[in-house]
Amino acid sequence: MSETALRHSPLHAAHAALGATFAPFGGWEMPIQYADGGVVAEHTAVREAVGVFDVSHLGKALVSGRGAAEFVNACLTNDLRRITPGQAQYTLCCTESGGVVDDLIAYLVGEDEVFLVPNAANTAEVCRRLAAAAPPGVAVTDLHTDHGVLAVQGPRSAEVLTALGLPADLDYMAFTDAEWSGRPVRVCRTGYTGEHGYELLPRWDDTPALWTALLAAAEDRGGRACGLGARDTLRTEMGYPLHGQDLSPEISPVQAGAGWAVGWKKPAFWGRDALVAERAEGPARRLRGLRALERGVPRPGMPVLDAGGRRIGVTTSGTFSPTLRTGVALALVDTSAGVEPGAEALLDVRGRRLRCEVVKPPFVQAHVR
Repeated sequence: MSETALRHSPLHAAHAALGATFAPFGGWEMPIQYADGGVVAEHTAVREAVGVFDVSHLGKALVSGRGAAEFVNACLTNDLRRITPGQAQYTLCCTESGGVVDDLIAYLVGEDEVFLVPNAANTAEVCRRLAAAAPPGVAVTDLHTDHGVLAVQGPRSAEVLTALGLPADLDYMAFTDAEWSGRPVRVCRTGYTGEHGYELLPRWDDTPALWTALLAAAEDRGGRACGLGARDTLRTEMGYPLHGQDLSPEISPVQAGAGWAVGWKKPAFWGRDALVAERAEGPARRLRGLRALERGVPRPGMPVLDAGGRRIGVTTSGTFSPTLRTGVALALVDTSAGVEPGAEALLDVRGRRLRCEVVKPPFVQAHVR
């Protein structure tokens, strides 16, 4: 996609004023980091205080009409019957062969209404698939630019919301509809960092005013604006997958260790037969965590080798962990290699072999609850 075709969030001017470095992401031009600190400072703010992210590029879609929740449950992998209205759920949209079209959050509003937040680049395809399968009376509406999305993440995130008079006393993966300055905003106890946090969904045109207020309250508490660079290092430390790298139409939830997001007892969902068969047989490869034992930074696409130098996999995500001060990676490793947590593997880092310990993510302790 050409630069001129990239879409912008409602906060693009605000990011530019903060000296943001921009880059294309999912068809949008989004801030990667800001001039007053960079990725490490932003990452550390989230782990120690609070960070505010603009993630308005994320998709939004509404499935509504009689039996909408039942319909969604017959399409997406997780079981909506595990939750009640006012709760959200991580789930997957799969192909019939078991690959992942997208991973997304489903907000159960009621039996006749489900609000979805897919990834930016996949929103249109998720909506297309749902609309094509929808029974009479169920509508699928793409609301991509009807709402902004602001993430407030970190141990002091509740203080930020309270300072604005927004509800903060929510259970993990719960949501409520509130008002701020007389305008509607959905407040969700969700996030992608591994810290206590919230995601707020204001109306698109209301997003700049709410961003300004949240950022001011965060800065009063040692926080700052954070870009997608810190979002990536934070989620990698937690072992959270990024669609297009750790999940994809070629990487199933069984391979990616996301079987917990599959309602295996449900009679129907897209890709069920293929996934049940793969689970029973055992996947040919599994997603593993790698923690560098030497100096070196893993990146996606690096070969994973066994002790004898035989290629046994490839990294899907990799970065320097600001928390651990070492390199960490997620990698798809052949199950036939017998590489289990506690073992060592080698990464081919541009011709140099980097010793790594195989671990089970997360790499750092989660504080989401």
